[in-house]
Amino acid sequence: MNDMRCTQCGQVGLEQGFVSDSGSGARGYGRWFGGLLERGVLGVAKTRGLPQWQIDAFRCPNCAHLELFAGRRD
Repeated sequence: MNDMRCTQCGQVGLEQGFVSDSGSGARGYGRWFGGLLERGVLGVAKTRGLPQWQIDAFRCPNCAHLELFAGRRD
């Protein structure tokens, strides 16, 4: 547990977890990309050269609200 407070209900002590990405070529965790979404010819998001950060997720044990943070660089 930690001293993070839920922005929904005020509970202290959020549970840390992660958002999983299991798509083709995925690294196993969700990522945040800076910039506007642009799609290539096949509809796949263009991510080359964009800054990217791993998504850290925290769940409130009281109300199950999720808090997402892009806090660590890949």
